Amino acid sequence: MTVKRYLTPDQLVGFENYKYSAQDTSPLSNYVMHPFWNAVVKICPRWIAPNVLTFVGFLFTVANFVLLSIYDYSYYASSDAPPGDNYPPVPNWVWLACAFNHFMAHTLDGIDGKQARRTGTSGPLGELFDHGLDSWTTFFIPACIWSVFGRLDYSITSLRFYFVLWNVITCFYTSHWEKYLTKILFLPWGYDISQVLIFLIYLVTGIWGQHIWKFEIVKSVSSGAMFEFMMYAGSLGTSLPMSFWNIYKSYRDKTGKMLGVWESLRPLITPIVFFALSTAWVYQSSSDIINKDPRMYLFMVGTIFANVNCRLIVSQMSSTRCELMNWLMLPLVISVVIVVAFPSLEMATLIIMSSIASVAHIHYGVYVVRQMCEHFHIKCFSIKDRAD
Repeated sequence: MTVKRYLTPDQLVGFENYKYSAQDTSPLSNYVMHPFWNAVVKICPRWIAPNVLTFVGFLFTVANFVLLSIYDYSYYASSDAPPGDNYPPVPNWVWLACAFNHFMAHTLDGIDGKQARRTGTSGPLGELFDHGLDSWTTFFIPACIWSVFGRLDYSITSLRFYFVLWNVITCFYTSHWEKYLTKILFLPWGYDISQVLIFLIYLVTGIWGQHIWKFEIVKSVSSGAMFEFMMYAGSLGTSLPMSFWNIYKSYRDKTGKMLGVWESLRPLITPIVFFALSTAWVYQSSSDIINKDPRMYLFMVGTIFANVNCRLIVSQMSSTRCELMNWLMLPLVISVVIVVAFPSLEMATLIIMSSIASVAHIHYGVYVVRQMCEHFHIKCFSIKDRAD
């Protein structure tokens, strides 16, 4: 069967020469999580391919999104205020299932690399597969946790959560832009902290119910607003400043790629255009789409972002030039024009755009993996058939 050639010959050569380089200085990661993962990976059978662990972990996160889409599609289930009073609350068992799924996803994401080194199957495909799925997970996790607080009383509006999501995905993208320039992946301290906190939030909600989060921390500052503040503080206070500092150091010490100003900023063009277009859609929407169907609109944004980020990861790992513009910006421009010119077609346009983004991204992911497997003479989900 013919394999779609998304990767260029130069990119494949770049992958051949790729060497993994990362720094993780988080105390939680080094003194708690890694010792735990080192113990867990020992009980994992050696015949299980690392990419199987990565993919199953991703599916646990998707399972949470699907489960909460069933029980809280509109993000009203956590509220007693109208129209939330017409929606039944999410059953406690669902939150406990979310806690379990999240714990499993985080654990599998933590041991897949250890399993690769344990079985002698480390390589660029594994890192690309891992970080590629993480690009989509970056949408799914916040989209799930928002259901705990909802979008009415003691929480934040859909519009405010839209910007929270952009804050999260911007931090994730910046970390890979940082590696694109410095050649080193600096793992942020906030990642493991946030994963543990999210697990605890699910667990507490499963035991005591969603109403436990209905309180004000101080006057006029709700628990949902504090969650919003923590998301911004984690990025603007730690993640983004550290990324900019690491980039500055790489230029100062001449340890990075030493790209010129234009070439170093080139990976930011698509995200800036993407943010402008998606935000223009939100503010020009005659049906107030971000409140009418926030789940689908945010899913569309998260899926397009995943594709944009995956292409940056490919360029970063293969040491090739990042593309200037992702082709998905074209149908997104057309969608915004249709929404402005023909308001009655907005919901149909959103469904079509979400479908285009999903099919395009899945197709890209599947065929990049197949092309990598063909080039390196390996199989993605099997160890025994790998070439020595």
